Formats: sequence, structure tokens, C-alpha cells
Amino acid sequence: MSRIQIPIFPLAGALLFPRAQLPLHIFEPRYREMVRDAAAGPGRIGMIQPSSLADGPERPPIAAVGCLGELVNVEELDDGRFNIVLQGSHRFRVVDELSVDTAYRQADVELGLFDDEEPSPLSIARRASVEEEARRLGDAMGLTVDWNAVNRLDDEMLVNAIAQVAPFDLGAKQALLEAVSLHDRADLLVQLMQFQRLALTGFETQPTLQ
Repeated sequence: MSRIQIPIFPLAGALLFPRAQLPLHIFEPRYREMVRDAAAGPGRIGMIQPSSLADGPERPPIAAVGCLGELVNVEELDDGRFNIVLQGSHRFRVVDELSVDTAYRQADVELGLFDDEEPSPLSIARRASVEEEARRLGDAMGLTVDWNAVNRLDDEMLVNAIAQVAPFDLGAKQALLEAVSLHDRADLLVQLMQFQRLALTGFETQPTLQ
């Protein structure tokens, strides 16, 4: 395990996973500063969710776990905004938020607490369950999806991509990030998609118990 100091970007609903990518449009001055400093330095930013969406503090409390992102693309626009792409590397646990002079927040974080090596494939049944529930939720939401392209994704890309884009609440998103393994994340994702679909369509869609 190792501890490092990183800039952190608290952003509700924005999940980054190891080996996944996250495109971001950076417009706030403090985060422009963050991108400039990161690009001139180690080239990494910690994505983390606020632990609450309650109105109030300029610096809302943050979740305990986030994901380290490597800057793999940085485009500075004429007006000073940025389009960036982060490539997830490792999940981290926040040890302490630091008192710093920068406008953006920084934290001392610990790496190595999670097994973020490339996972083993899902079972055929588990993969089929993820795909089936994704189709059902997509239909309930009225989405137009290229399912042929979805089916070509490998297991990790499939599960993580759905987790990133699905309209789950903060707690659900954080639980997906903290799932120990890809298999655990896939099982939780199926449950969350079922709950989301039932919330949209009504509980009369549940099968009748015998």
C-alpha cells in the first residue's frame, strides 16, 4: 500500500473505474487551475463523489473512496475551458483532506486497499442477466440503444459503462464503485436496474409469486 497526495474533483454521479475512461468538460476557474497544475505535474486527478447533495457548504463532505484518473487527453479551449479525458487506474481511500493554498481541494489518499487488477470474466448466466436487465431498463426509460454495440463490450466495460450512465442516486453509485469485485458489481448493478425499472413502470410488472 502507498500514500500519495492528489488533487480531488468532487462531482456527483461521475464514476471512474480502473481501466475505464471519463470525458469531462472543465469550466469552473478552480478546476481549470487543477487541470493546468495536474498537466504540468504528475498528470493525475482523483475523482470522488460528494457524500451528500444537501445545499450549503462550498466544500461539501466527500465520500471515503474514489478513483485515481490519469490525464490521457487535454484540450484547452480559446476561453480557458478544458475538455479532458481521464483513464482510471486505481481506487483509493481518503486518509485526510489537506489544508492547501490552491483553489481546488487536495487529499492524502491510500492506494492498494482494493484489488484493481484485471478481473476474471463473468459467468455466462451473470453476463446474460446484466444484458437482459439493461435492455428492460432502457425500454422503460424510452432510450434508443445500439444493443449490438453493447453486446460487443467485454464484461468489465459493459458493467462499468452501465454503472457510469445509469440514473442511480449517490449512494447507489458509490456502492457500485466500492464493490469488491466485478462479479459483486454486476450483481449489485442488476438489483439496482431492477429497482429503477420498477420505480418507472410500477410494481405490477413483478412476476406473481406462486
